[in-house]
Amino acid sequence: MTMSLLPSVGDGNYYFILTEDCAYGSKYFQAGNMCYCIERSYLRNFADIPPTRFLRVIMLDDSSTVTVNVEILQSVCEEMAAFLLSISSHNERLNCFQERLNLEAALQAVPGQRVMVEVDRQHFPGVIRYIGSIQKSTLNVLTPFVFGVELQDEGENRGRSDGSYLGIEYFKCKPNCGIFLPFSRIQFISTLDNDLGKQKPKVDAEEVVPVKVGDAVSFYVNDVRRKGIAMAVYREGTQWFVKVCPEEEGTTDIFREIPMDSVMKEDLHSQGLFPPFESDTGVEHSKQMKQQMGESGDECEGVNPSLEVNSMVQITLDKGNQVSGIIRWLGYLPHTKHKMAGVELDEDKGVTAGEWLGKYYFHCAPKRGIFVKLQSCQPDVRFQCSHGCDLSLVEYREQDDVPHIPLSFPPLRNEEAVHILRGRMKGIQGHCNSCYMDAALFSLFSCTSVLDSMLFTPFPLCDRNVQNILRDEIVNPLRKNGFVMARSVMHLREQLTEKGQCSSFTNAEKDPEEFLNLIMHQVLGIEPLLRLQSGAQKEQDCYCYQIFMDKQEDLVVPDVQQLVEHSFLSSDLKLVEIPSCFIIQMPRFGKEYKMFSKIIPSLELDITDLLLDSPRECCICSDVATWECSKCFKDKIFSPMGLKQFCSTCSKQVHSHYRRKTHKPTRLHVPEEFRRRSSRGSQDVPREKMELFAVLCIETSHYVSFVKYGPENEHWMFFDSMADRHGGENGFNIPTVTLCPEVAKYLDLPLAMLALEQPRDMDGVAKRLFCDAYMYMYQSKKMALYK
Repeated sequence: MTMSLLPSVGDGNYYFILTEDCAYGSKYFQAGNMCYCIERSYLRNFADIPPTRFLRVIMLDDSSTVTVNVEILQSVCEEMAAFLLSISSHNERLNCFQERLNLEAALQAVPGQRVMVEVDRQHFPGVIRYIGSIQKSTLNVLTPFVFGVELQDEGENRGRSDGSYLGIEYFKCKPNCGIFLPFSRIQFISTLDNDLGKQKPKVDAEEVVPVKVGDAVSFYVNDVRRKGIAMAVYREGTQWFVKVCPEEEGTTDIFREIPMDSVMKEDLHSQGLFPPFESDTGVEHSKQMKQQMGESGDECEGVNPSLEVNSMVQITLDKGNQVSGIIRWLGYLPHTKHKMAGVELDEDKGVTAGEWLGKYYFHCAPKRGIFVKLQSCQPDVRFQCSHGCDLSLVEYREQDDVPHIPLSFPPLRNEEAVHILRGRMKGIQGHCNSCYMDAALFSLFSCTSVLDSMLFTPFPLCDRNVQNILRDEIVNPLRKNGFVMARSVMHLREQLTEKGQCSSFTNAEKDPEEFLNLIMHQVLGIEPLLRLQSGAQKEQDCYCYQIFMDKQEDLVVPDVQQLVEHSFLSSDLKLVEIPSCFIIQMPRFGKEYKMFSKIIPSLELDITDLLLDSPRECCICSDVATWECSKCFKDKIFSPMGLKQFCSTCSKQVHSHYRRKTHKPTRLHVPEEFRRRSSRGSQDVPREKMELFAVLCIETSHYVSFVKYGPENEHWMFFDSMADRHGGENGFNIPTVTLCPEVAKYLDLPLAMLALEQPRDMDGVAKRLFCDAYMYMYQSKKMALYK
């Protein structure tokens, strides 16, 4: 595609869409991601002739700042960007942008316009009643635009609302006749007229297809007639194919993909392939089959007795290909004589979304579901620990009931934390690129309760199913037994994928902030952890704070306190209120990945001078400060670090020096109670400090975490969800939690000595904490009582 970077100006931001995949540091952005840059940044980058080939942009999905080659950027106007942002799938978003027809129709659409909308894979008539955003204001500079449609005629009672969303009314209609959806699921009238010829052949083709899913069919292999069941019917180009499960002997289901012309539909009853089916619900058939199988004993032949709903299993398909999944349903299907299992697969290798002959037996993503004979399922060996292995562990099969714990458990501290969490097969078991989620969950819930409100509070947007999984299948087992099985985390990942936010949460590499933003904001809908204000602009909300700063020559081995202060000062930011939890991402820069070779953990983060309209202390005389000077920030004559604010007297003296006469201090807001000072001397200013409780680290795309479990500097534990492995490709990961008191040795070192320490010579895992830090987590126990 030809590059187009002529921006559309909208409130000072230029918006773009990625036309190719883009890697930046540890992040990977698919084509179809949306981004923007501020007007002044754009103009600065393209002021030179010829213009630069790279542009620094901010991704709309996770607010991360990346540098992108302009050749893969396509400019979009703000309204078009808002419509595209409503499509969660990056591939679909890019296709809609490139095809343009429906997108341009969406830009021209108006309330009152008649349309056809897609609901549950069917199309119904409706009328547009609302166009715009239905999200509450957040830190995001742009919110998705959706269409509010009133369904009519046969579409009535197929909707989801009465025109309201989360208690806010956007239009009025009958209950279950309103629906909010992206433009990609709407066919606009003008589009219908132009594309009528394209749509009719599809309908006609569907009407003349002789075989449907669930039909009994026959076909020939080497002149031998075989019989089976049609598991899927699909079209490739102009030719139709049938995916058939043959009725063959053996314990594996073999699928054959056969051209429609080579398949004959069978009469189930006349051919004797299946016994008579006398009930629409299948109840009588099931009773009959159970009785027959009970008498013959065939039902139990080859079936593992331990398999049940929610069991993790492996299935061998054609050509020996093996797939894994979770049993979501067990029973007898119409026209089948074997006990069947409805399995939700880990990958898109299925043929259904849980449907059989028009009836749903379970629900999953499209192409993730499959129905097979129960005897074809075997326990997933990756999550089994053989009795003969040398792990010296309890048999974890006995913990299958852990996810159903109805109670809540407090976080682990001190000796209790050591007793329950330390050891091999402890913590959260990793599986299939889950380390980012394992490390984040262990950090947030093992030894602190600062965010326990996520587990219980019924937030406005709260998805109770996700909340129950998080509490009952992950946090409670972790705090009670010190171990969470990989399938519990996979259950959570499946739910996040099901929400439609991202199709790759079950298998792809992610970053912790992407997971945290999704579950906190879009799924649970909890209040933002941070409220920020920049200058005179309106307040902004966020859940994680990314440190942005230029390379500082005077910061060789900085601590977190210095980095936060530099970042806040350079962005002119202040905290509107004291946060209960402050999650901070360390600065990164391009392929160099880490801006600093070492970062010293600040066990306490003093946020007094970062608060808006809070009393502050003069950095010279310790009296109440009334002036702040950003130009004095780097002047170490006053103090080795920290923001520079002064009382009126000290400010006059400081800025009387010829080197500082050009400085322009800004007046601070002093609370009323601190204004009424008597002449008896200076007044103490209270300090607001937060304590460090966890650090996430990354090295070569693998996340681990350090958690502080007690008050002393030695009270640190190190968690790795994939520290070891049992077995080969079909084995399982062994999570491990170890104590790391050696960290205290380096925390107590003078800065000059710590700077000289060679990472390879540092004891234990201390090098990981000081050299690989990615995200620091601080808590205010005082504020956690109220939030």
